[in-house]
Amino acid sequence: MQFTAEEAIQRQLDALRYNDRPHQDYGIEVMYQFAGFNPLQRSTYFGPFFDLGQFERFRRVFHHSTYRVLLGHKERKILSSLIVEENRFKQRVWIRGCRPKEEEIFQFTMVQRVGGSWDGYWLTESVLNDGDAFSGGLAY
Repeated sequence: MQFTAEEAIQRQLDALRYNDRPHQDYGIEVMYQFAGFNPLQRSTYFGPFFDLGQFERFRRVFHHSTYRVLLGHKERKILSSLIVEENRFKQRVWIRGCRPKEEEIFQFTMVQRVGGSWDGYWLTESVLNDGDAFSGGLAY
């Protein structure tokens, strides 16, 4: 089933909100399925170049950085949406986490594939924390 870019972001955020349903880290698995990076190359999906080819490395970013606010979040609000070009879409989303005073803003960049078996599908090129997500270090 193909989604619009907005629907693809909402599906990912819904999965992260209920991350451990139907099983532990299911939401992160959904994010990994939408990820548009080559697992054999280092990626800027989270900003800095990381080797995210193994799911465990990708999962760790969500549990050990400011990205953890997305897991089980209580509230979210779309701040802005922008069609950058025909096959590129950006959306900024404010997230209120499940812990007190926990809130962050994330920018999703979606890219629509053209040609091949993924023709027409929107994949996530990056999810960036609007703050400096890695200034405090990252257990990677």
